[in-house]
Amino acid sequence: MIRHTVVFRLKHPKGSAAEKKFLSDANLLASIPGVQAFEQLRQVSPKNDYHFGFSMEFADQKAYSGYNDHPDHVAFVRDRWIPEVEKFLEIDYVPLA
Repeated sequence: MIRHTVVFRLKHPKGSAAEKKFLSDANLLASIPGVQAFEQLRQVSPKNDYHFGFSMEFADQKAYSGYNDHPDHVAFVRDRWIPEVEKFLEIDYVPLA
């Protein structure tokens, strides 16, 4: 199992229509084959300046690679993520043996 996570801050003003549209449109990631347990999260720790997080799981590396290469993911990164995300940190986890 691989848990793929990303925390990020958008370029859009907090609570704006553009922010809401980005988050709504990001739900398409959940429908990509191999994605399990997709969550959108609000980051609340005062210890960093990120605002949101996405978390999802994959059964194995093949499923994760399929997601990364899927045309819907590639298009979302190109057309939405790169132009609209100001800052992010991506972390992928696997269970300890």
